[in-house]
Amino acid sequence: MSSLDLAQAVIFIAMFVLVAGPVHECAHAYTAWKLGDGTARLFGRISLDPIRHFDPIGGTFLIASVMLGAVAGSPFGFGWAKPTPVNPLNLRGRYADTMVAVAGPLSNLALAVICAIGFRIVNLHPDNTSLPHMVALVLFTGIELNVALMLFNLIPIAPLDGSHVLLDLLDQRTAQSVRTFMNQYGFMLLVFVVLLAGRIIVPVLVPIVNFLAGARILA
Repeated sequence: MSSLDLAQAVIFIAMFVLVAGPVHECAHAYTAWKLGDGTARLFGRISLDPIRHFDPIGGTFLIASVMLGAVAGSPFGFGWAKPTPVNPLNLRGRYADTMVAVAGPLSNLALAVICAIGFRIVNLHPDNTSLPHMVALVLFTGIELNVALMLFNLIPIAPLDGSHVLLDLLDQRTAQSVRTFMNQYGFMLLVFVVLLAGRIIVPVLVPIVNFLAGARILA
């Protein structure tokens, strides 16, 4: 494991736990509250406090997988923040569930754009050779992480955000059939997607990250 891989792994974990995860879940909670469901607010989830959104199991998976990935030369992994409790029966509006669901991925897109603006201002190659280059590495990792979170969460498989969007767009009968199928096979499908995440997400992620960064850094 190179020093660069270790630096990327630490940045990836810290940014997910301290920024990307809390912002994502807070966006769900705030949108649900504004659309009529105060469940998450009662649990104190309309907050950017990382502790309120940290999931012990998801966090452990993240740290372990990222560090193992760093040893293999690819310091990225899989984990999750504490899911935001939402009661769809309290939501107001035909597509309220969709709006709550997409709020998380959209918040990650916003974070990616913010990191991209900073990265373009710094205008240095992202590595760990000096403090300014390390700042560029933090910002570039922020772009990668948040774009990856956005794309992954939009996959229409339960319990990912994309499944809520899919069910909201289908007619009631079809949605019930899909929901039943997801309840039975959703976990297996999700495991399959996680194992193939590189092949599924990377072809879409690379051009988006390069576009935001303003340079062809990923190949």
